[in-house]
Amino acid sequence: MTSADSASDLLERCIAHSQSRLEFWVEFIRTAQIERMVEVGVYQGDFAAEVLRGCECVRKYYMVDPWRHLPDWNKPANQDDGVFERFFETTKAKTDFAAERRVILRGKTTEVIDQIADGELDLAYIDGDHTLRGITIDLIRVYPKVRVDGFVGGDDFSRTIWPHKTSFEPTLVFPFAVYFAEAVGATI
Repeated sequence: MTSADSASDLLERCIAHSQSRLEFWVEFIRTAQIERMVEVGVYQGDFAAEVLRGCECVRKYYMVDPWRHLPDWNKPANQDDGVFERFFETTKAKTDFAAERRVILRGKTTEVIDQIADGELDLAYIDGDHTLRGITIDLIRVYPKVRVDGFVGGDDFSRTIWPHKTSFEPTLVFPFAVYFAEAVGATI
């Protein structure tokens, strides 16, 4: 990406060349020449595998996920530790081809994020805990790790707060991310 390119031009070009969320992010990462990034909320490693396979420009890919049951997380994806251990092994297997470029940080954001230096990242991709508590912690703790003029993106940026049954906590990525960007002077 040249200095003449604006973020909105970059986004428009990448959207025009993409048929899916994964295609968009691979195109974005390649076009922006992202070298160092973090994915918060890796789950079973599908996104990581696609990015690492499709983006040779990525030299360091941090993978942040607790891969364990969290007693204070009321979301449908919260499984028992045995299930999460299988997810962790699946993630490693899917990304073993790029083992020299990945850094696995197994733990909650608050437990592991300080292993990444402030300003080190070109991109932070956040797809972790979508509750108000979770997105607040992830954005506040991850944002300083992104370089000036770097990018923060993610998944589930939707106006609906009820993508699951109402017995689960609402998903508040959309409103909090908008207010967070305003608070730090970032463009949404």
